[in-house]
Amino acid sequence: MENGNAAERVIQDLRGLVAGAAPGERLPSVRELTARHRASPVTVTDAIRRLAAEGLIEARAGRGTFVAAAPGPRRTPDLSWQTVALGPRPPGEEDMQALLALPPTGAIPLSGGYLDPDLQPAAALGAALARAARQPASWQRGPTEGREDLRAWFARESGGGLNAGDMVICPGGQAALSSALRALAVAGDTLLVESPTYLGALAAARAAGLRVVPVPADADGVRPDQLAAAFARTGARLFYCQPLYANPSGATLSPDRRAEVRAAVRAAGAFLIEDDYARDLALDGEAPPPLAADDPDGHVVHLRSLTKSAAPGLRVAAIGARGPAGARLRAARLLDDFFVAGPLQQATLEFVTSPAWARHRRAVRTALRARRAALLAALRRHLPPLVPQAVPRGGLHLWARLPDGTDEVALAAAAANEGVVVFPGRPWYPAEPPAAHLRLTYAAAPPELMDEAVRRLARALGGRTASS
Repeated sequence: MENGNAAERVIQDLRGLVAGAAPGERLPSVRELTARHRASPVTVTDAIRRLAAEGLIEARAGRGTFVAAAPGPRRTPDLSWQTVALGPRPPGEEDMQALLALPPTGAIPLSGGYLDPDLQPAAALGAALARAARQPASWQRGPTEGREDLRAWFARESGGGLNAGDMVICPGGQAALSSALRALAVAGDTLLVESPTYLGALAAARAAGLRVVPVPADADGVRPDQLAAAFARTGARLFYCQPLYANPSGATLSPDRRAEVRAAVRAAGAFLIEDDYARDLALDGEAPPPLAADDPDGHVVHLRSLTKSAAPGLRVAAIGARGPAGARLRAARLLDDFFVAGPLQQATLEFVTSPAWARHRRAVRTALRARRAALLAALRRHLPPLVPQAVPRGGLHLWARLPDGTDEVALAAAAANEGVVVFPGRPWYPAEPPAAHLRLTYAAAPPELMDEAVRRLARALGGRTASS
């Protein structure tokens, strides 16, 4: 406390001297201030440093301390030239920023793509990362495609259709998807997608200059007949698909459609990018195997991320393909960022091969079931029309259809004013949406808040209906 008081005395003394002095005038030396205030040289030096940071004084090495020169008139920067240099802004950026925005203080989040912090295995991940960081070898440069043992783990998780040599470790699923689109297509090519589909895939495709064509999907996943027709009409050679608990709809590709989708892709001589983001988020029963598990001729490009099922800071994913496509993926990742940090790879491998991983998955499954049930119960009580006809058997979201004529963007804004964060359905469609929807996330808030969240949403919807 005495040092703190001494520092404040020195600061106040210097402020008074500066106020009555001209710019460039010399101030008392450290020795003088030390004697005047009975303070240590360290305390005086720290006081001078703080005032220098404020721009009031200037310390000149070997010469002393002086009153800083008054700042001259500041010219307003002219950044208008950047408008011409940059050209039009890529579409979709605002939607991605809104999707990843943190909820305001006091708001209940029914939006977001990650687990609530209470469900994340932060202690186990932190311990694994601390152990990895203490090992000098983890800081060295490893294979650019990633650790072989981690790639082998991801290959086994793909169902056996791929091996370690086919996989490349990436800093998250979004980075893997962006690389895949650039590696397997060129600007102007057509990308087929389910409709609706993951917002990040639409943004990545547009950033790569691809033409996005929607293919209708329903509760059983993409419609194979429409997929075959889209291949025939567009000549596309690339199809992006989430066959398991699709984001945002929650649909899972039905068993009878799996073979038909593979046949349509094979007949078109195309690739299918399988985004297997929700492999660890099965809530009812067991998830079907990845499409890559039954792909003898290398049409499926398999993407698996750990971020959604663990923690947003675990930016580790893998993407794999066989043949020349795999080589192009590895080359694209090398150009993007060389390789994923060694300590993060080692910590990830330790975590997913330890008993903590299985315990975490069981705990998340139990917790998400309870949260999904609480959200559905709240919808049945307060907003029965929004209860989905088909409840997803896994994943993080419900896809709620709104009454005809509802402006879901305006509703999301009204809900935010009521203190609940939801995300409108319109941005998830690459073309005109057939109806208005909300994506309601049950992973981001505890069960005890679901009823209040839906009450707030009901007030927002009631207010919108009354105003209309």
